[in-house]
Amino acid sequence: MASTLAALDDAKRVIDRLLGAACALILAVTAASVIWQVITRYILGTPSTQTAEIARLLFMWMAMLGGAYAFGQGKHLAIDFLPMALKGGARRRLELLILAVVAAFAGLVMVGGGTDLVLRTLKSGQITPTLGLPMGWIYLALPVSGATILFYCLWFALGVLSGRGGGMIPHSDANTTS
Repeated sequence: MASTLAALDDAKRVIDRLLGAACALILAVTAASVIWQVITRYILGTPSTQTAEIARLLFMWMAMLGGAYAFGQGKHLAIDFLPMALKGGARRRLELLILAVVAAFAGLVMVGGGTDLVLRTLKSGQITPTLGLPMGWIYLALPVSGATILFYCLWFALGVLSGRGGGMIPHSDANTTS
């Protein structure tokens, strides 16, 4: 079990770095796109047709990946009054219940429904209006972030079950693997 936990800790560190880097890159490209849109519209007098769509599509990816990243860091918005008031086994059981609900949503809605949406959209041939990108690529952010949240749920649950910390309730002392 210890080697499995160590391997998951290593995987979490890699996923954390990849998500953090992806969000930073997406933010930079989105900002550059918006700045270029302002320059072309107000200084050059001829607005760029692609930059608004680029910013909109990248923002969708950043929101989904950023949400998964925040969840994985235990920095998501949470109402934690009850979990913080509980101790010991009651708190662990509640954390596991919360993780099960989150995992069910991520698995059924985000991964399952998102994958179905991606496949149906790709099959229909729907494309973005300006760039002509397949909309399925845009919607792919949903199952990708859902799968990432599922991984984080597993990591948090194993941390709770093993007693090594790693609970997902914010303010916990051991919810990251820096």
